Amino acid sequence: MKLDSQKINQINKSKLSIFKTDTELAFFLAKKDKIDFVYNTSALEGNAMTYPEVQTLLEGVTVGGHKLSDEQQILNQNKSVNYLFELIETKSFKLNIDTFTSLHAFVAKEEALKWGVFRKSPVNIGGSEYEVPHADILEALFSEGIEEIKKISHPIIRAITMFLFGAKCQFFYDGNKRTSRLMMNGILIEGGYPILNIKAKDKLEFNSMMIKFYDGDDIVSSIEYLMEYYIKQNKKFGDIKKEGQVESVNLTV
Repeated sequence: MKLDSQKINQINKSKLSIFKTDTELAFFLAKKDKIDFVYNTSALEGNAMTYPEVQTLLEGVTVGGHKLSDEQQILNQNKSVNYLFELIETKSFKLNIDTFTSLHAFVAKEEALKWGVFRKSPVNIGGSEYEVPHADILEALFSEGIEEIKKISHPIIRAITMFLFGAKCQFFYDGNKRTSRLMMNGILIEGGYPILNIKAKDKLEFNSMMIKFYDGDDIVSSIEYLMEYYIKQNKKFGDIKKEGQVESVNLTV
């Protein structure tokens, strides 16, 4: 898919004005919300582990009654988030192919056919008639897309576009949405905004939106959907910062 940054920049951004940037706070909130993010991200992929089970596993205690692949997926997701945090702390997070593929190497280890590299053959998207880009053009497609993404003025819209771009182009054999979601949240945290944590309870609505996105040519409506979702999810932080009551955040998340 080809991105049009001029068209995307025309999206009405007025509702996003409630958010006041604070990189330190955004990073703190992301770290505090890590287990919930790992749980929801994996649940969206069909992982059957419950939140308490995910929490227990990430505390180093084995959880019985689940496939080893489910546990591996949770552990991979946790390692990938930790790696994202490391990149942000060391100011090494970049919108480039190295960051994208290195995150994927954690996300899809022993799950995808190959991890940490772009795919070399076609893949299918379940439930969609969309034909993914040919493997031979993926590197050029990524470079062109990233240049357009960098031209998007608002970090929240830029981040959402990164997610949708990575998900639709299917650069990897598996783990595309998870890796693209990490890139999205890296952009958000660096920009001083809370992360976007798509909840498992919204899986049907989210998946329906994604199928329409895959099968159509309109990225704007999908950006607007996720922008509204982001506002609904994070509005409390925007309101708090607007009122100058940052201290109370620690007590409510």
